[in-house]
Amino acid sequence: MADIDNKDQAEMDPADMEDVEEVEEEETGEDENSKARQLTVQMMQNPQILAALQERLDGLNGSPSGYMESLPKVVKRRVNALKNLQVKCAHIEAKFYEEVHELERKYAALYQPLFDKRSEIVKAAYEPTDEECEWKADEEEELTDEMKEKAKLEEEKKDEEKEDPKGIPEFWLTVFKNVDLLSDMLQEHDEPILKHLQDIKVKFSDPGQPMSFTLEFHFEANDFFTNTVLTKTYKMRSEPDENDPFSFDGPEIMCCTGCTIDWTKGKNVTLKTIKKKQKHKGRGTVRTVTKTVPNDSFFNFFTPPEVPENGELDEDSEAVLAADFEIGHFIRERIVPRAVLYFTGEAIEDDDDDYDEEGEEADDEEGEEEADEENDPDYDPKKDAAPPAECKQQ
Repeated sequence: MADIDNKDQAEMDPADMEDVEEVEEEETGEDENSKARQLTVQMMQNPQILAALQERLDGLNGSPSGYMESLPKVVKRRVNALKNLQVKCAHIEAKFYEEVHELERKYAALYQPLFDKRSEIVKAAYEPTDEECEWKADEEEELTDEMKEKAKLEEEKKDEEKEDPKGIPEFWLTVFKNVDLLSDMLQEHDEPILKHLQDIKVKFSDPGQPMSFTLEFHFEANDFFTNTVLTKTYKMRSEPDENDPFSFDGPEIMCCTGCTIDWTKGKNVTLKTIKKKQKHKGRGTVRTVTKTVPNDSFFNFFTPPEVPENGELDEDSEAVLAADFEIGHFIRERIVPRAVLYFTGEAIEDDDDDYDEEGEEADDEEGEEEADEENDPDYDPKKDAAPPAECKQQ
């Protein structure tokens, strides 16, 4: 640590060094603890010293505290036995998640007939009966018979004025636009394509096969590509890493693979054509060159970065894959099972309720304190006024 201190003090600004020297001179008569605290505070205001300390702390992540080394040998042996038990726990936990995956597969088969019927209603392949369409409103939403009749007449009048739409138009596009995680991926040129999206299905790997799930995006015939189904497969692992078994925290996605989209000529929204002017160095003539470059689009979702065999990725690819894995999980676990609630917006409200707004309670307390101060006859607002500019700490 002394080396770092000497190095950082050598790199300090002369003005900062003068401040440190002044502190040392002024505090000569105080006890050593007070002097050390003052010097530490002064040094912590120097960004170079802070950067050096942070670098040293980063290097200490995961380092032993020294407590284990201080234990008697016989106790260390027993701790090692506990760690071996913990490894066995991790392997049992892995088996637990494998059985959870089997349960997901079992119940997916039970859900599927309901999801199939949902798809048929959305794409107008099935018209639900009056009984199936009956929805009991909440008590506060219940209307009087007169209001119900009036609302019914107005609805019938509107239906007469416009063509009868088939199914539920733009169902999945609306879902995507209602969910921030997905709407951030959407571009304006994606929307006409997603209007043709009729269903999203989740398929789990077969029993005995490596753990994985596939998202299937089913499209009706359209002018953009010839595929009827676009797929994205996520391969998972549910076993502790031999080199770091204690890091196991359930199944994790290892990689994902998309599919080839057979775009109609001129309709590929993942590419765009740009024109660049080039000047000849010798003759000075200018020519225009047409170049095809990648374009932002939701459909880039189907061409994720490939994970090399050694598993090493650059930072950009890692960030893209991390976001991709999050989106894949969200579609599988939330969007597909609760699509209608994301269409209506009700699930979005539920998601918001899962998170407490940080600072809200603190703000309330602050407001109460301000109110108390205002009601306090001894309160002097001048004492709380901001200090003059020349007194502000730099």
